[in-house]
Amino acid sequence: MEETNVSLKLLIDTKSQKVLFAEADKNFIDFLFYILALPVGTFIALLTKKGMVGSLGNIYESIENLSTTYLRPNVNKETLLKPKVQISGDSTVPGVPLLLPKVESSSTSSRNLYRCSSSYSHRYVADDSSAKCPSCHSSMSGTLSLVDPSRATNTTFSSEGGYVKGVVTYMVMDDLVVKPMSTISSITVLNRFNVKDVSVLEEKVVDLGINEGVKLLKASVWSKSALTDVFLPMLKQEVQAAWNNEMSEDD
Repeated sequence: MEETNVSLKLLIDTKSQKVLFAEADKNFIDFLFYILALPVGTFIALLTKKGMVGSLGNIYESIENLSTTYLRPNVNKETLLKPKVQISGDSTVPGVPLLLPKVESSSTSSRNLYRCSSSYSHRYVADDSSAKCPSCHSSMSGTLSLVDPSRATNTTFSSEGGYVKGVVTYMVMDDLVVKPMSTISSITVLNRFNVKDVSVLEEKVVDLGINEGVKLLKASVWSKSALTDVFLPMLKQEVQAAWNNEMSEDD
């Protein structure tokens, strides 16, 4: 899958080593809003069980370890562990950047639905051909095809795709609060953090790829300083690498 990079301009307080806010376009905001559309099972699959805060990872692992003997005949583990979802570029919302890896699932390979094999008048639908018709108990093995609406008929979003309009610059706070960018809002933030000396402020432009997308996804779950936690360590590594290169050239 082709990776899409999204740029973000950070305003950093170098004295407190904190990102005050970021200046972002619609691509980054679309990605943030798309996080809310992800099922919990997909969250855990992307972050790994050990990366989850709390006990959700234990529920996931319990399902993995539970013998199919204890599951009902028409229950497939994959529907819980890897729920049907289209990630980023395959999203049902066109235009969301490719900032998360694709979660493969055997349940996502088929787009079929099934009807009662005995009668068309039994108006039940199943996503598993082993299910039984509630009316006559025949197998639900008659194949139906699920048709997604085309992008041309999708009136929920504009032709540019995603969730928000692209003509606006957005302010994203360290805790991922999103609002339209304005001069007044910038001054308000500086006052809130009691920034008196603007010389301690530094602008940095960072690029987000899949690695940063996953880190931001994880930080959005447990951190109130997501931008600082994700990007400041990355910037420090870049500075250290540049310094090491300079020293090696001098030698």
